[in-house]
Amino acid sequence: MLDTILCIDDDPITLMLCKMVITKASFSNEIATARNGEEALNYFNTLKNTNSDGESKRLPQLIFLDLNMPVMGGWEFLDCFCSDDYSDYNHIKTIILSSTIDPEDLKRSKKYPMVIDFLSKPISKEMLEYVKIKINSTP
Repeated sequence: MLDTILCIDDDPITLMLCKMVITKASFSNEIATARNGEEALNYFNTLKNTNSDGESKRLPQLIFLDLNMPVMGGWEFLDCFCSDDYSDYNHIKTIILSSTIDPEDLKRSKKYPMVIDFLSKPISKEMLEYVKIKINSTP
């Protein structure tokens, strides 16, 4: 079981479903959420400003990321997250969880070292079983 997951998605129903499935599957102790990339970056900025004890408890081991969001989408988030400003965090494994079926998006996702997979919504218990295996097999 992971300690903390960060789900970044603008759809409240998707976030609610993610929380339900993750909780039911006992996949993570804590589920943090952000409604867009900017909120997610603010989450990490807050971690930077907390003491080391607080940070270790809240640092997510996995990010589920939507691509199409207002304010700051998934691609913009990844571009910022790859920068030196977030070098303490950009090792966190990220799974793009999107409804897009564009093969160019899948191709583009491979350019980001933290992205370990690209999966289609909605999240499911079977998907989480697959993700467990993927996390443990990815360096």
